[in-house]
Parts: sequence; structure tokens; C-alpha cells
Amino acid sequence: MLSSTRAVLDPIETASRDAIAALQLQRLQWSLRHTYDNVPHYRRAFDAHGVHPDDLKSLEDLARFPFTTKADLRDNYPFGMFAVPREQIVRVHASSGTTGKPTVVGYTQRDISTWADLVARSIRAAGGAPGDIVHVAYGYGLFTGGLGAHYGAERLGCTVVPMSGGQTEKQVQLIRDFKPDIIMVTPSYMQVIIEELARQGYDARDCSLRVGIFGAEPWTEAMRHELESKTSLKAVDIYGLSEVMGPGVASECVDTQDGPVIWEDHFYPEIIDPVTGKVLPDGSEGELVFTTLTKEGLPIVRYRTRDLTRLLPPTARAFRRMGKIVGRSDDMLIIRGVNVFPTQIEEIVLQHDKLSGQYQIHLSHEGHLDKVEVHCEFQPALGYVSDAERQQVAEWVQRRIKTLVGISTHVCVLPPDSIERTLVGKARRVIDHRPKNA
Repeated sequence: MLSSTRAVLDPIETASRDAIAALQLQRLQWSLRHTYDNVPHYRRAFDAHGVHPDDLKSLEDLARFPFTTKADLRDNYPFGMFAVPREQIVRVHASSGTTGKPTVVGYTQRDISTWADLVARSIRAAGGAPGDIVHVAYGYGLFTGGLGAHYGAERLGCTVVPMSGGQTEKQVQLIRDFKPDIIMVTPSYMQVIIEELARQGYDARDCSLRVGIFGAEPWTEAMRHELESKTSLKAVDIYGLSEVMGPGVASECVDTQDGPVIWEDHFYPEIIDPVTGKVLPDGSEGELVFTTLTKEGLPIVRYRTRDLTRLLPPTARAFRRMGKIVGRSDDMLIIRGVNVFPTQIEEIVLQHDKLSGQYQIHLSHEGHLDKVEVHCEFQPALGYVSDAERQQVAEWVQRRIKTLVGISTHVCVLPPDSIERTLVGKARRVIDHRPKNA
């Protein structure tokens, strides 16, 4: 397998910041004009804000333009945000739509080709090379993960195993038999695969996997350590969302593992204050916003991702990086006046070597106050655990949460395999039993 530093890079990946900015401005001017001329929603929104594509003279001028939200895509369901005739759309993806109408995204043939190029670039940055076997365990179908990873791996010249999610025993059988070099999967489902390997009497550190490209849900440095310590792979982070493109908007380099590199030649990032909408300087924590620079079918202007992170300076590539996603502004839990993100609990659970790393947060009401119960479980290899030891571990987790997060909780440490596993993708970490009008 080639190291990403020895791979042949696209010239723009090593260009000067001035050259990158010049390309971004040129492409941004085209994209704003494309949306204004072809998407009625954007024409109305721009006009209502008193801005026109011709007003963009510098990259900083983008801050004058309106945001796009998931609600805008749902309000224009199904095809109202497309900027080309529907006949030119060669593929449609959609979100799950669990809270209403799904968000629909469309791709022209050129969009599909660009997407494949960027996922190939991402796999190459992760250390992949032509001829590697890539096991894709992201879900296929309307979810963008499976097909996005698939086309990118093929574009790089890899051999693709299109497994999709679920059928964990079969996943493990194919990993053992086909001996893939790379797996692309959610980190929580990788935990399940590692557990299944152990159940079959196989040490995950002996399997062929050398790189794990993990995305589709926020994960922490503690999770990286957990996955790498139980396997022989390097865990790298890939970022994307269907509204902007899918996986491959940003991806980490295996040589540095210091945050996903944003492919800034195709996506212009901003960090804003999630309350005021004001653009914040690089290094500040806030909400990530993206504008597409080259998309034809569904161009997006200043899309509010709700992901909370920071923009960091370039290292392995000439592009800026993202810090780890600390949470989502719409997933933030407000518990007795304290802002809490599930990833904060994850960090603490993964710090204890007797716990498996699986956890759930159960929320309910007790009188007029929120009650928080954290469920975690012991490692399968521990065997018998006394009540005293169970209580000791529970108290340790409670103290850490109180000290580091600032809330009181009741912690239940359960036997191995007590917490439901994700079989197709993202783990269910929060169970909220609180009344909706409370």
C-alpha cells in the first residue's frame, strides 16, 4: 500500500493559498450565478436580501448572501432546488426523512464524476492505492455513503467489495476470506465488527485491514484510540453530507491524522456563530457552513450543516482542515441549563479500560427536573464481575461526568452485549423519554 505522501497528488493539493483563493473566487462567482439564474428559491432569497451574484467581488463578500437550511430543501421537495432540467439528473439520493419530508439531492453526470474523483482523492489521502481491496460497509441505496465510497474506490483503481451494512457474521466472513486492505464504515459499526471477530475466536489485530475510513457520525479521539488499539489499522476521518455532496467533502491524511482536509477547490467553508450567523475567524469554534463551487445539479449556497467544529491551518495539504466535530447544534442536549453533547459522554466511557465503549444516554423527567441515566457495559473478556466492582466503575464514570461535563447522572454498568448495536449505520446514543412540551 502506498503512503499518501508518496502518491501522485493533484496540483491544486500543493498550490499556494493565493492560487487556491483565486480559483475559489472564480468558481464561486460561477456557482452564485448558476443558482440565481436557475433556482427560483435562490433568486427570491437573494432578492429579499438585496444581493446579486455580481456583488461578489471577493471571498469575504459571500457573508452578505443568505443561508440555506434543511428546511429550504424540504420546502422545495422534491425537485425544486435542482438547477438543471430534471432530465439531466442521472441520480437522486435522499435523507431518511424521519422528522418530515426527506431532503432530496440530485447529480448530473459531471457531478457524479467529480464526486468519484474526490472520494478517490480521500482514499488516496488515507493511504489507499490502486489494487487495494476496499470493503464498503456503509449503507447503499438512498443514503449517499455506500455508492459514494464505491464509485470513489473504483475511480482510484481499487477492488471494491460492496457489502453494505448489516449481516455482521457475513461481514466478518468476507473480511477473513477476501483480506481487504481498507474498510469504509461508521465507527460505531466497526465496534460491532470487532466484537463479532472476537466472538468467532479471531483477533482483530491479526486481520488484513490496514486502514479504516470512518464517517457518517461524529466520533472522538478516544474512539480513534479504541479502534486502533483493538486492530492493526490506522483510523482516519472522512466527512460529508448529502446536501453538499456526500462522503468526500473532507478527509483526513493518514500521515498526520490531524483532522479532515477540506477539498477547498470544490467546497468553500465558513464557521459562523450558530446564534447570530456572524462569520468567525479561523480557529474559532462554531457552526460549519458550506457553499459548493462546482456542483451543477444541486448547487448549495451557505448551507448550515449544524456541525460544530473549527477551521484549522493546512498541514499535509495546501487546504484548510476541520477540527473534530464536537457535536451538532441540533443534537445538543440542554440538561438543567447545561449544554451537553453525546460525544462528551463517549470520551469518558472510552477512558475506562473495563468498559466496551458502547453507551446510551436515557433522559426522563423526575418532578420538574431532568433525570439523566447513562448506560454502559463491561468488556466481554472480563468474565465474572462482582457487584462491588460494578459499583466502583459506575461511581468513577459518574464522578468524571460531573467534573468534566457538569451534570449529575445515574450510571448503570451492564453486562457485555446489553446495549443495542447498530446493524446498518449510525448508533442510537440518546433515548429521550421527556415529554415533548416539557
